[in-house]
Amino acid sequence: MKKTLLILLAVTLFWCCKEEKAPPTVVDTMKTYTIAQMMDNEAIGGGSFSPDKSKLLISSNRSGIYNMYTVSTEGGEIMPITASDSSSVFATSYFPNDERMLFRMDGNGDEIYHIYLREEDGSHRDLTPFEGARANFSGWTDDKESFLFSSNKRDARYSDLYEMDLETFTPKMLFKNEDGYFVGGLSKDKKYLSLIKPINTNDSDLFLYNMEDKSITQINKNQSANSPQDYSPDGSVLYYTTDDGGEFAQLMKYTIADGTSEKVLSKDWDIMGSYFTETGKYRVTYINEDAKNTIEVMNVASGKNIDLPDLENMDITSVAFSRDEKSMRFYAGGSHTPSNLFVYDLESKKQTKLTDVLNHEIQPEDLVNAEVIRYPSFDGVEIPAIYYKPHQASAESKVPALVWVHGGPGGQSRQGFNSFLQYMVNHGYAVLAVNNRGSSGYGKTFYQMDDLNHGDKDLKDCVEGKNWLASQLEIDENKIGIIGGSYGGYMTMAALTYTPEEFNVGVNLFGVTNWIRTLRSIPPWWEAQKEALYKELGNPNSADSVRLKKISPLFHTDKVTKPLIVLQGSKDPRVLQVESDEIVAGVRKNGVPVEYVLFEDEGHGFVKKENQITAYSKVLEFLDIHLKGEKVTPIKDGDI
Repeated sequence: MKKTLLILLAVTLFWCCKEEKAPPTVVDTMKTYTIAQMMDNEAIGGGSFSPDKSKLLISSNRSGIYNMYTVSTEGGEIMPITASDSSSVFATSYFPNDERMLFRMDGNGDEIYHIYLREEDGSHRDLTPFEGARANFSGWTDDKESFLFSSNKRDARYSDLYEMDLETFTPKMLFKNEDGYFVGGLSKDKKYLSLIKPINTNDSDLFLYNMEDKSITQINKNQSANSPQDYSPDGSVLYYTTDDGGEFAQLMKYTIADGTSEKVLSKDWDIMGSYFTETGKYRVTYINEDAKNTIEVMNVASGKNIDLPDLENMDITSVAFSRDEKSMRFYAGGSHTPSNLFVYDLESKKQTKLTDVLNHEIQPEDLVNAEVIRYPSFDGVEIPAIYYKPHQASAESKVPALVWVHGGPGGQSRQGFNSFLQYMVNHGYAVLAVNNRGSSGYGKTFYQMDDLNHGDKDLKDCVEGKNWLASQLEIDENKIGIIGGSYGGYMTMAALTYTPEEFNVGVNLFGVTNWIRTLRSIPPWWEAQKEALYKELGNPNSADSVRLKKISPLFHTDKVTKPLIVLQGSKDPRVLQVESDEIVAGVRKNGVPVEYVLFEDEGHGFVKKENQITAYSKVLEFLDIHLKGEKVTPIKDGDI
């Protein structure tokens, strides 16, 4: 009997142990998504309150390109207002006292923006029909009977300031810009206008122009980065940011009556912007904290910051207030989730989620939360980067990787959601978004480290990023590529040209390949910053052209030995199509695998979903073949 009980006990324990399986991990349940599924994450932006606060005016790409929509502040479906199927439409603002709307549109990415009026009956018209000229909305006047805008219709090189009356829609010039300023903000009483004069790509002089007596006063005393922010509600003070005396931009106030400046707020990061709400009840400040937004909303009367909504595992990335300052709309998201729009009642503390932009076919847990890391470069300089590690990556299951380089020069990879990056990570590619020297957000010394040195130390930072990846146990050190757009596309080509054995493949998204031509062909409306660009990169019309030719990959394509894919928009006004045409032709002469994807209806970056789907599926197919080394059946339109 005893023996029988022991046998039964052993059998029971055996089956219990057999049935007690380890709980499933993300890898066990993770799905792999098509690019069409991943790009079906809706991208939204804006959020202008209607006069009665019942609706918000937003932009969304749910139709395939950006159009204008409204959404009730109580929640519900978003309602289409425009139905463009060619050029993207971006919402600007409701009118202050009725439900007419302003929106912005260009010509398929040519950056020739115009301001349009949408009447309440649904008709619309171009308020700035100046051929070949740009117009940018600059805000409503204090009396709400007109709006301000800048335009280069008088002189293609410079933007003047205009006022548009809401009765006649006839523009009136307020400031004629003949000296290459960037036009800042106009005070509510229309007495003062802030002006910025670039010195280099970091530093600028800040001026205050008296609209009545035409006098102009320089505010900064030393060479530094200076940017106007807002006027105090009574118009007596101009708030501005400056990095004078430190590494990071701090908030200052300039008292107009006596010409004195005083520090208001400083952080260990750049203060990117600060403004007052309608009557000045709140001051909103944005801080660039380690590549993501931190927002402070201060009650001016108490001098204390108010508590913002707390959303688990998400950050508030943007806020705006209703005119009565009782409601706040905000966006919240993160590297692992696209940002949704919310409305928050500041009195009741009630918050309402208005959108749900993640494609419902995607399991949220399948997306990757990026990690900020730092690594030493070749000379000991610490380089910040954002690391996306695939769920399926481990020491036992090594994955290929990509170094991602942002645009610029002077841009920054940030901790926001990127459908393209998540798509690659979901398909088993680790991504390291490198903020090489010359990137913004890490102090002015770091920012200026690549001046007149592009394609050298900044490239070495990217190579060291590759080395950091290669040292991670989950990475296949023999399968690391480089990818980037604009300046990042240049870095891709520089890597394949000047360090041809470091990376296994290159993905060039509309990258500069001939600095001499690019700097000579910059759009006319960049005139105010042209000299500043020349100081950072070199003057193509001087002896600098020798160095510019040396660092331009187009003239050294014979050195490229690794597979390359190039993607370009033919309407691009910044990096001309010829840049990509010629680099493709040059590299093909080497017998190297080269693919070229050209979009006739895109500019500097791809905004149409159909084109994004085509572009990014082509990139993944290229990587699967040339980096993973897989045999891939070409993707057909019906499969993406």
